[in-house]
Amino acid sequence: QVQLVESGGGSVQAGGSLRLSCAASESRYAMGWFRQAPGKEREGVANIYIRTGNKYYADSVKGRFTISQDNAKNTVYLQMNSLKPEDTAMYYCAAASSNPYPWFNARAYNYWGQGTQVTVSS
Repeated sequence: QVQLVESGGGSVQAGGSLRLSCAASESRYAMGWFRQAPGKEREGVANIYIRTGNKYYADSVKGRFTISQDNAKNTVYLQMNSLKPEDTAMYYCAAASSNPYPWFNARAYNYWGQGTQVTVSS
């Protein structure tokens, strides 16, 4: 049983920045950030493999978002810069106890946080 708690969401103007945090009760194989807008499918935003530090990003956020980890705190971060209105969604932190493949497949993650809302206005 892994408990995940997200924080850092909020409302910002287009072009602004937010930093999301995901505090985990214990480390897993990989951690990922997903987002879901009303009426839309949940999509993978970024992923990090805890052991290697390898990172993956959705094409829509490459160059703007950065995922990072603090293993001592069992915490994963998502730095979001140059935010766009289309980034508006509920953002979820997820953990995978085994290798998630492909990384952006939500079904490959077995632990989920409650979500934190990100709203970007134009």
